[in-house]
Amino acid sequence: MVFTHSAISDGSHIFHNNLTNKYLLLSNNGNTVEISDNFPSGFTQESKPEVISCIIGIIRLKISSYVILGTSHTVTGSVLGNNIASIDKYKIYSLASTQSSSPNINSEEKKYLDLLNKQLHNATLFFSINNQYDLTNSLQKQFTVQNSKIDDRFWWNKYLCEPLLEFDSKFEFITPIIYGYFKSHSTIFNGRSLEFALLTRRSTSRAGTRYFRRGIDIDGNVANFNETEQIFSTDSNRVSSILQIRGSVPVFWAEVNDLKYKPDLQISSQSSRDATVKHFTQQVALYGDIYLVNLVNQKGYEEPVKDAYENAVQSLPRQLKEHVHYIYFDFHHECKGMKFNRISLLVDHLIKLGYTSDDYFEIDLNTRQVVSLQKNIIRTNCMDCLDRTNVVQGFVGRWFLQNQLLHEGYLTNLEVPFAKIDPQFNLFFQNFWADNADAVSCAYSGTGALKTDFTRLGKRTYKGNFDDLCNSLTRYYKNNLSDGSRQDSYDLFLGKYKPYQDSITSPFVDKRPPYLQLLPYLMVTSFAILLVLFYYPKGSLLSLKNLTLITLVVSFNLRNLQYIFKNGYQFVDWPKLVPLDYLKKEDVYDGNGKVIGVKYEKIDQFKGISKKKN
Repeated sequence: MVFTHSAISDGSHIFHNNLTNKYLLLSNNGNTVEISDNFPSGFTQESKPEVISCIIGIIRLKISSYVILGTSHTVTGSVLGNNIASIDKYKIYSLASTQSSSPNINSEEKKYLDLLNKQLHNATLFFSINNQYDLTNSLQKQFTVQNSKIDDRFWWNKYLCEPLLEFDSKFEFITPIIYGYFKSHSTIFNGRSLEFALLTRRSTSRAGTRYFRRGIDIDGNVANFNETEQIFSTDSNRVSSILQIRGSVPVFWAEVNDLKYKPDLQISSQSSRDATVKHFTQQVALYGDIYLVNLVNQKGYEEPVKDAYENAVQSLPRQLKEHVHYIYFDFHHECKGMKFNRISLLVDHLIKLGYTSDDYFEIDLNTRQVVSLQKNIIRTNCMDCLDRTNVVQGFVGRWFLQNQLLHEGYLTNLEVPFAKIDPQFNLFFQNFWADNADAVSCAYSGTGALKTDFTRLGKRTYKGNFDDLCNSLTRYYKNNLSDGSRQDSYDLFLGKYKPYQDSITSPFVDKRPPYLQLLPYLMVTSFAILLVLFYYPKGSLLSLKNLTLITLVVSFNLRNLQYIFKNGYQFVDWPKLVPLDYLKKEDVYDGNGKVIGVKYEKIDQFKGISKKKN
């Protein structure tokens, strides 16, 4: 392992890079950073140094600063011989003095630490062992852009590394980390060796959860933007990669949680043209021509989003529109009856528009010559950019790999799918894409992806449908009742909210009336009483006394359920750190100026479609 770590009793921390034999000192509550060739003078190593995987970074909260360490990892594969690992365990150390029994932590500081732990516990974080490979950039950028820099869009711990950047320009202690997925597999296919890898990078811009980050912001950043790279290495030392991207529909829109199973869908009355132009201008500059695959339903609940997207594309400037090719594919209609193989119709449409299966990056490592460049990219979206998007991206990935295997001589006939030639390799391929789908989905929705039985098995199953039902119900609960804190964890980790400068008063104080705060607990308690009565009835369950109690409990819960759904905004777990762009929150005062409640209301731009009030 590269790093060792020593904690000193005065709150200082000393790290040693075994490769460069350099020492890093963090002290004075994180305000002092030094890198030297020798163990820092004036300090005594009081205990045996612990071996760590990487330094995730330093964060300043309300009272103290903290250093976050990755303490163990698992190597999930390699690219060009460079090992890539996922962070399995972590530790958070206060940089305040530890000479007292415990650091000075008040209730607000503890809440921030809880959010930090939530983010680190849920995130799928990957890094390159010894910083030998740049996970933030595609292979094409690494081989074709001279002195390519770390791509800030995907550098997940950049904010946490800012205290070190001034002192560690050579990245001897800084470890760039991505949030996403990586796995590789080496095998023998049809008598020849090959290596296959799949990598997804999650964007730091407009990052967050399913219903609290939708659409686009004024800077052209879209929610749930991910770049997925499929890498294929041959036994003749040729390496190729194909990129696909996904991202929310790039207009101002929202789904406002109100405890209904279908949220309150709103398209903003504010024009998103400038933001949409910024988004596609950036994407064309980064990737070349873009083929937009829109999978949103054309009827019913999702129709306004489809219409808004098409209007946005139509309003693009002519020079930009020449590089943006829009394709609508009615996924649920075309693939009804679990016939997901009909996605081949979408591929046929792409081919008719000029997209080809040989549009990928390839380099011959023997001669260091670039054989081909990827000049176009497919951008896929559905409502969440998860389930339908995952199925389509996996299908496109299979289409590319099939043609690459033919091009490199692993296959002799395009009509014979590689799944028949090597079922074992096909199983790895399918599981990689299914695991990738789950990783992207967990980051955004809080559960694994839907429809992964098709991605994993190549067919739709009734068990898969049942699993989808369970995931859908779990999503409903999390997205309404627990995602506020998860959104806060993103905003804290990425520096969108900085407690030491943004927190004048604690954002965690619940200002709702006591009855509203207690109501869910009262309902759970009454329901527990009902269960006890059914299991241990005193006398006959049908006695007048028991029937009266049952009636009262059922009536109490039904009336309060009706009240909760009528006043859903009061019970949704809203984010507390960064205001939402579609909802305003105001304190309600009595005649004496005392806060007696909270009022939630959609901002004017998001009051167009629905007349729901709360």
